[in-house]
Amino acid sequence: MCALGYAGEGYSSAFTDNMTRIVMGQLRGPEGDETPIKLTGYADNICAPCPKRSGRLCNNQQHIAQLDRSHAKALALKPLEEMTWRDAKARIRKHIQPGDLKSVCMGCAWLELDLCEAALRRLHANEAEQVLTFPSAHDTSNT
Repeated sequence: MCALGYAGEGYSSAFTDNMTRIVMGQLRGPEGDETPIKLTGYADNICAPCPKRSGRLCNNQQHIAQLDRSHAKALALKPLEEMTWRDAKARIRKHIQPGDLKSVCMGCAWLELDLCEAALRRLHANEAEQVLTFPSAHDTSNT
């Protein structure tokens, strides 16, 4: 879910560099739709350099687990399920409508920036070229 609305900001420069490499370099790259994704119940490749990481979990694990459960329920995901980024976007498009993020992502600190909601609206509008852009967190021209 978070990769859809990612716009180049994060918890630290190491986290942001890693997230940019994964999201912009892989998921939104030329062959990105075929990128395999495996759902985990612990800190994954995206979380690797996060300053809030503590072993395989997060310092704020209760909050992260709540978001993970909410996303899994909304997207009908199963533990350790594997899919491609194309499949993930199709599932998001099918199960989450614009406006749903207020409840699906309740409590996420990034929600108020409206980046994810704007990306979700673009996904639903099938404006793939706009989903692939890298908007600034302060750029509201795409909303």
